[in-house]
Amino acid sequence: MNGKTALLLVNPNSRRGKESLTQVRELLTRAGISYMELPSGRNQTPSEAIKGRVGHVDLVIVGGGDGSLNTAAQGLLDTGLPLGVLPLGTANDFARTIGLPTDLPAAIDVIAKGNTTPIDLGQANGHPFFNVASIGFSADLAMSLTEKAKKRWGKLGYGIVAARLLANSRLFTAILEHDGRVEELHTIQVAVGNGRFYGGGMTVQAAATATDGMLDFYSLEVDHWWRLLALLPSLRKGTHGEWDDVRTFSTKDLTIRTRRPRAVNLDGELKTRTPVKFTIREKAISVFVP
Repeated sequence: MNGKTALLLVNPNSRRGKESLTQVRELLTRAGISYMELPSGRNQTPSEAIKGRVGHVDLVIVGGGDGSLNTAAQGLLDTGLPLGVLPLGTANDFARTIGLPTDLPAAIDVIAKGNTTPIDLGQANGHPFFNVASIGFSADLAMSLTEKAKKRWGKLGYGIVAARLLANSRLFTAILEHDGRVEELHTIQVAVGNGRFYGGGMTVQAAATATDGMLDFYSLEVDHWWRLLALLPSLRKGTHGEWDDVRTFSTKDLTIRTRRPRAVNLDGELKTRTPVKFTIREKAISVFVP
């Protein structure tokens, strides 16, 4: 890392963002990584900040959760700068997908060693995502979970709000186009994954990676919330495709339409609405990995 400068973007609203900043600065200095931060009060998105510093920095370090990474994705795509991840969020699913340690000194050591790998990004109506896009239950959960609740309750917050939503969930109709086929389905949730983990420990598909050039689709076609509870252990392991009321497949692109526009959740952020076209960008950005 000698002679290289990082743009350091730590999301102060992430679960451990604000309280970890002093430690992050100390650890970067100790590891010999020089860095620049944004002046306070600058009203720029992380992607704008990355694009505005092209030629002045050699890498980008993002501290936060999956939503923080998502806000930097377009800037990373446009500039080709490599990404270092500091898992300071609630769930840190992308960090788990690429095998990053969750403790801060070890995560910074990964960046200092300088080993990168190219990873894929999913795209939904042109919006990039690292982990997973979902419509239905997860998108409703993202709408209901405030930053305050996530910070205060962490993963427990997901559970409390999820249980409340589950009890009131209803099936919706979606039209699916992929690989030359058109299918109509009645579902509580559809998800399109690029990485392996999402939602604080759920698994898109047991063998999914962010480097396989494929999108992994699943649809939960269960008609009772208690049936979903029975499915939970399989959802955590990624073996839910073995159940009769779960539809799964892998593809390069697909389109989903719904009767009325529904929010699409990308890495925990609501970024677009149906109808939505999904594509994969293979080897889109470089990430520091162990």
